[in-house]
Amino acid sequence: MTAPDADILCVDLVRIFKVTTGTGPGVEVQALQGLNLRIDPGELVAVVGASGSGKSTLLSILSSLDQPTAGVAWVAGHDLLSMKEKERVEFRRRSVGFVWQQTSRNLLPYLSASENVAASLAVRGEVKGAAARRARVDELLDLLEVSHCAERKPAEMSGGEQQRVAIAVGIANRPRVLLADEPTGELDDTTSAHVLEAMRSVNRELGVTTLIVTHDPAVSEHVARTVQIRDGRTSTEVLRSTRTDETGAEHHVAEEYAVLDRVGRLQLPDEFVQALDLRERVRLALEPDHVGVWPGQTRRPDAAAADAPGAERAQQPDTDAARAERDEAPPEEDPLRLGRSAPSLSDPENEEDHA
Repeated sequence: MTAPDADILCVDLVRIFKVTTGTGPGVEVQALQGLNLRIDPGELVAVVGASGSGKSTLLSILSSLDQPTAGVAWVAGHDLLSMKEKERVEFRRRSVGFVWQQTSRNLLPYLSASENVAASLAVRGEVKGAAARRARVDELLDLLEVSHCAERKPAEMSGGEQQRVAIAVGIANRPRVLLADEPTGELDDTTSAHVLEAMRSVNRELGVTTLIVTHDPAVSEHVARTVQIRDGRTSTEVLRSTRTDETGAEHHVAEEYAVLDRVGRLQLPDEFVQALDLRERVRLALEPDHVGVWPGQTRRPDAAAADAPGAERAQQPDTDAARAERDEAPPEEDPLRLGRSAPSLSDPENEEDHA
């Protein structure tokens, strides 16, 4: 397979762990179950999932710290499944940057902020000369708004300052991709917002493709695209955009989409499953512009009407046009519709008006 034009590409990614017990032969745990993900150059994306959803396993694979059991994984033009150990070391040094939740993994405690960034530059060795390295260090600390911390050690900085310095360290080697694992997990809400805005600034100013893995849904408010991961697969995506109406007012719109995998499978949102009491089997109907989904234990509304006493008309598709032609009112309980027009998963409460 030739290198894709995406900076991150996962196809049918599977990761199985064998968990041994004290007495038995052990069990297999499938952390990733055919996950598909594509992130194009310059995107800022958050992967959000609960504990046990597979998000940490995904990040370990993308950072080449682990290998999948099956599937395809490319990052920054590198086929992660075919790399040898020496190539993996170079990949982590030059192609990707990292920001971890724990400060101890990001910064050396006995070095100042400027020395931590300079150490990262020294590993790659592309910036020659003390003056050039110092200029690069100053540039990064200024970009992350932590120039005042240049001579401070991590213990002398706040949590937010530590993470912003960590971002400077992560991008010092000019990586194509920046991977962030719960970068705001140990911060309060206000500080988290500042750190996430710093990551947005880096993404915007430098064009670094950025993936944030987190359990916190609030992170999605700071990125244009959020991918929800559940049971080892991507389940839904939220795309955020700004639209201008005819009066010139701006609206921030969040639209939620169900994600189809390569063989046509999708995961319905939990609230949909619970609202319609969907379990085991469901009924499907293909309409001109949507797919209808009904609980398996009930009959399709128009089919039930056709079987009612006195019903003489032939059964017709349950579309708006067909109902109008039959002069019937819509059924009391509409099915779940997954359409090609404006996504029915959108939440109007996510829209904010700005004059």
